[in-house]
Parts: sequence; C-alpha cells; structure tokens
Amino acid sequence: MIEHFDVVVVGAGLSGIGAGYHIQANSPDRSYVILEGRERLGGTWDLFRYPGIRSDSDMYTLGFSFRPWTDAKAIADGPSILRYLEDTARETGVDRHIRYRHRVKSAAWSSEEARWTVVAEQDGEERRFTCAFLFMCTGYYNYERGYLPEFEGASDFGGRIVHPQFWPEDLDYAGKRIVVIGSGATAVTLVPELARQAAHVTMLQRSPTYIVARPSEDSIANWLRSKLPSKTAYAITRWKNVLLQQYFYRAARKHPEKAKERIVDMVRQELGPDYDVGTHFTPRYNPWDQRLCLVPDADLFAAIREGQAEVVTDGIDRFTRTGIRLASGKELSADIVVTATGLELQLMSGIPVSVDGRAVDWSQCMTYKGMMFSDVPNFAISFGYTNASWTLKADLTASYVTRLLNAMKKRGLRQVTPRLEAPVEELPFLDFTSGYVQRAMRQFPRQGSRKPWRLHQNYTRDVLALKFGGIDEEMEFSNPEPGEQRAA
Repeated sequence: MIEHFDVVVVGAGLSGIGAGYHIQANSPDRSYVILEGRERLGGTWDLFRYPGIRSDSDMYTLGFSFRPWTDAKAIADGPSILRYLEDTARETGVDRHIRYRHRVKSAAWSSEEARWTVVAEQDGEERRFTCAFLFMCTGYYNYERGYLPEFEGASDFGGRIVHPQFWPEDLDYAGKRIVVIGSGATAVTLVPELARQAAHVTMLQRSPTYIVARPSEDSIANWLRSKLPSKTAYAITRWKNVLLQQYFYRAARKHPEKAKERIVDMVRQELGPDYDVGTHFTPRYNPWDQRLCLVPDADLFAAIREGQAEVVTDGIDRFTRTGIRLASGKELSADIVVTATGLELQLMSGIPVSVDGRAVDWSQCMTYKGMMFSDVPNFAISFGYTNASWTLKADLTASYVTRLLNAMKKRGLRQVTPRLEAPVEELPFLDFTSGYVQRAMRQFPRQGSRKPWRLHQNYTRDVLALKFGGIDEEMEFSNPEPGEQRAA
C-alpha cells in the first residue's frame, strides 16, 4: 500500500516539529506526515544522553518562534529541552502526524507524475509514501557514528573508552580518573559535570578553543516575563538576543585581534594571572573561524580553579594499559577515556535521492537560499546557522516552504525548481575551519557569490528575504495541474 501526502517531512527533531507546525498553520489545507527513524521525537536532544548535556545557544533563540520558552534558565539542560519539544508537539497536535521507526531509505522524483516516492523501512518491512513536496529535517550529522580518530594502542588500554554520542547507561565514573579528549562544546560541557563525582578530570586538547562564560539565566528575560504576557516578553527577548549576537559577531569579524584579546582576557580574569592562558585558552585562529564554546556560570573555570579538573595541551603518542602517553613523553593516568572528538557531518542522513531516474550528486549542486538546490524540484532541507541558534533559520525555512506550497496551488502549478540563470563564483557550503567541517565539505553542495545562491549567516537579512521577499528570483514554477491554466 502506498500512502500519499502533500508534504513528507523527514525527521522529528527541532526542525521537523517546527516544519509540522508551520505547514498546519500556514498551509492548513495540505496533508503532511513526519517520518522519524527512531522511537522518540527530539532528534539530537533524545540521542545525546551524556552527563551535563545542554544547549550552547540561549533558549530564547533556540526555542520556537511560535511557542515561548518559559523556564528560568536560558542555557538549558538536555532533558528540559526534550520536554519542551514533547510539550510543543503535543500542544500543537504535530505529534499525531509522526510515524516512528520509519527510517527513510530512498527518495525519487518523477516530473511526469509531479511527485516524490519515498521508501522507508519500519521494523524490517518496506513502507512507501508519495508526496508533492519533500522536506528534509534530518540535521547535519551521522546519528549512527561519531568521528573517532585511530589512536595507536587503544586496544591495549585497560580501562573503558567512551564516545559521548553513545554514552552507556551503566558507566559509573564516581571516584575515577577521567581523560576527556577534545576541546569543543561537548568537552567543555562534560568536564565540569564529570568533575562533580570523578576523582579527577583532564581535558586533553591538541589545540585550544575560544571559550566564553555567560550566566545560565537571562535576568532581563526573567524580569520581562514577570511584567508582560509571556508571548510579548519572549518576542522582545528573542530579538534582543538576536541583535546582540549579530552585533558581537560583526564586531569580532571586523576587529578580530581586539575580540581575541577580550575573550582571552575574560578567561584570565576567571583563572588568575598565574594560569598559562596563552597555552591552554588562546587559539591560533580568529574568533568565529570556528564556533565559540559557551560555558554557563563559568562552571568549567570553577572546576579548574578548585583543582577538580585541568587542561593539558599536547599531542597523543599512543594509549597505554594505564592511560595515554603524550607527544611530550608525559603520561596521563586514566580509568576512563572519553573521546569528545566530534561529529561526522552527513547531509540528509545519507539518503540516496534521484530526479527522473538520475541520482543527485549533492557536491555538484548549488544551494538556493540555504535550503533548496539547483535543478532539484519540490525539495528543501532545514539547515540552521553556524553563528547563531539553529532554530532561527529552521523557522524561517519552514515558513518559506509554505509560501512555495501556497504559490504553487494559487498558480495551478505542481513543480517549483531553483534554476541557475547566470554563472556564479562557487564557494564552500560552510566557511568554518573546524575539522569536522573540513572533513565533510567535499560531499556537500556549494554556495554562490551572489543572492539567491549565497548563504547568509544573518537572521535579520533572512527575515527580510525569506519572510517578505519575492519567491520568483531564479525559481521556475512549472508542470501545471492537468486541465488547469496558470492563474494570472
């Protein structure tokens, strides 16, 4: 049996739940289904279960535009975020459209039929769906595998090696010596949390990352919520945080040396004048060449000051039976090693996609407004910002998709396809220097040097372009409904 929907959404995380809401709010006459490969909604916030898991963006911008975040903490823990997603899906009725344990295996477009055929697997059996529009909300990394370098001698280690993406429920780390390999968002989250029970925690990094401390609570937001209706307070706080973030981002990119000096000086104030901030907290790159790491209430620095944790900057020579021997010859003793070595980027969960019998090679495509692709009809992805909260762009993308759906219906046309009308300079999809980005960019599409092919990491510009701008710029509407003419 084949089921047909106007829209098939793949993925029931932040993006997928938001997509469902926008479809039913802006295009209420369209049917939709959300296919989720796992047994629960939540995506990242259900998958990651490591100690201390939390947002690295404030929840007034990571939360949905249509449902206020009302908890006191702006930097929220994973369980609170998952609960927010579950409540949002239930209260909006989006949860009734989710099909769990439906892992999408392929998607094929037919211009003759003006529809996608989506093949999914549920409990070992094949399920088929057709749809007029396919909306991929699968995130940007491989859920099945994290990035793990090959460490010489890892099999000799007598303790336990754990990757945060697959944190074991039975891991007892109380009173243990732990080495966390990495210096990104996961590492700086884990270290202070593990230090609460462990004998000692060492964050072993090959090179430093910019780390910024901020309060876990937004005092202005909490004050506004006590004086104003929740939706009004939320909207004001959301824009406050967006504009402040954009201001600091632009200032850092315009004056990188000043920004670098300021960030490093804030760390020095936390750790004292005698701490070797130059070695352990001063990166070689400029701020926002890679994403900054956020530590709420300076918890990482507190753990270091109190002697519960330390940072070691060195290379790894090999694992030994009792720990890790460093390039400098020093050995770190460990009972547990946590490899917070990063994610493996993966576009659209690696699902093979074809258009009229021809397999789509994403590396040969140009991205349109950061959400669609040249010559791929009726297809969009949700891909958030690298310099701001994911959901800001996800909300705009979902809203824009509904504009396209409504325009096709009004014009009596069944197909909408981005077409590159003039040559553009090709640029990388993402311009971050982070290792996990650089490892994957050859598989990703490219962006262009001009709009609408340029991927702007700027929420204010995207609001104007996606919410209020035109929809015909280098966009081909075609394939009329049988027996209908295009509306004037």
